[in-house]
Amino acid sequence: MGKAVNDQGLDIIFRQARSQNAWQDTPLSDTLLRAVYDLMKWGPTSANCSPARFLFLSSPEAKERLVPHLLGANVEKARTAASVVIIGHDLKFFDRIPELFPHNPGAKDWFAEDAALAETTAFRNGSLQGAYLIIAARALGLDCGPMSGFDNAGVDGEFFPDGQVRSNFICALGYGDPKGVFERSPRLSFEDACQIL
Repeated sequence: MGKAVNDQGLDIIFRQARSQNAWQDTPLSDTLLRAVYDLMKWGPTSANCSPARFLFLSSPEAKERLVPHLLGANVEKARTAASVVIIGHDLKFFDRIPELFPHNPGAKDWFAEDAALAETTAFRNGSLQGAYLIIAARALGLDCGPMSGFDNAGVDGEFFPDGQVRSNFICALGYGDPKGVFERSPRLSFEDACQIL
């Protein structure tokens, strides 16, 4: 505790990492995908609710099921990635709270009795977990291509037909082809984005 990641680690995760648009033809093992999850799962969520659900599409057949719901350039990006993960959130995540938050199992009722709170909590914390997934994947040497250009309702109908899980965003995973990377866009300065009170 209290130790900072070294500069090389910060470069891998943030400063030199880039969103990928093209991919090398190198498959990912199920073991590596499991390692990504097993690292990201330690990121914090409200009441340890862990609402994110991840569907890894690694076979050509699974990725083709996704293709009709993608917009524009995202089609080729998804087809050629080693795996594409749909990051969703479980609207009934609270059923697992007695297991995940054992010092206060009654916290389940906070969400079970308030559908609006449950939906907001699932979306917010599922989004956090999707970001943790990107950080974990980069930390383990993978490149990422997060995408929001798709039809959520179409993806949900195809992959989550019971309505309990809703898609949030998707992320291609693999080893990027540097030829597909755009020139880096600027970021806001601390002064533009932050205040200290």
